[in-house]
Amino acid sequence: MTKEKYIIGTRGSQLALYQANKVKEILEEKYPELTIDLKIIKTKGDKILDVALSKIGDKGLFTKELEVAMLNDEADLVVHSLKDMPTELPEGFQLTAVLERGNYKDALVSKNGKKLSELTADDVIATSSLRRKSGLLKINPNFQIVDIRGNVNTRLQKMEDGHCDAMIMAAAGLERLGLEHHITEILEPEVMIPAVSQGVIGIETRIDTPEVNELVASINDEATWQTILGERAYMKALNGGCQVPVGCYSKVNDNEITLIGFVSSTDAKQYLTTSVSGDIKNAEKLGVELADKLIAEGATEILDEIRG
Repeated sequence: MTKEKYIIGTRGSQLALYQANKVKEILEEKYPELTIDLKIIKTKGDKILDVALSKIGDKGLFTKELEVAMLNDEADLVVHSLKDMPTELPEGFQLTAVLERGNYKDALVSKNGKKLSELTADDVIATSSLRRKSGLLKINPNFQIVDIRGNVNTRLQKMEDGHCDAMIMAAAGLERLGLEHHITEILEPEVMIPAVSQGVIGIETRIDTPEVNELVASINDEATWQTILGERAYMKALNGGCQVPVGCYSKVNDNEITLIGFVSSTDAKQYLTTSVSGDIKNAEKLGVELADKLIAEGATEILDEIRG
């Protein structure tokens, strides 16, 4: 390699820094002769904290400024929570590698130790995700659900300050920050279908930087890559994003993968779910097949109404 120093672009939250440092550690272990530095970049999603994510759009909300940094040669690669990455990237960029998947499930964090089955309409539950809202309303249409924004620690503090009685959060984020003691209950995907690629750390690069791409591709986790190909193909076929009630997860058994997905109206009165199975080598085709099955049941109409 001709370069001796590489810069990782990252958001500034504790979780984003954990993920960027994880990539840095893996690269430095594999290539001890290289210097890897971090550059913190604020994104639109980090700057607008008083508005629900669903009201400010979702395409590139947490990624655009990081891509601009790469264009300006301020960063060689950028690290994302893959669930925040659009399935269609701007021209000239690519998803080059993923790390081994962490916990893909959602977690319930409650102030009084109540589990999900014990929560009632008197309890206020916080989430900024339309996916999670629809999942909650499917369980109990009388749940009181409020928006909550901010990083993991900010949300935990807001709950302590009385903003809500419980929250739904990504289990991986809490575990990566050593905050798993706050988890009241891990929600099985049959109860709350996770976001596409939840629990996966993704690395994005510019297509025209072959040396960087070779470096990053060398730390790709192939097993995780196959599963996210299917999940992201599903999301792309639905023209979905992180701020519509769409979710999907994978189950892998030897060489067979099963993809389970859902599409819902925001009130969960229309809730579609189905699955497909096949050879993991065909994960991408299976993702499209899963989307097609839901489209045949009316998924497009549901999502068009939400976007409208």
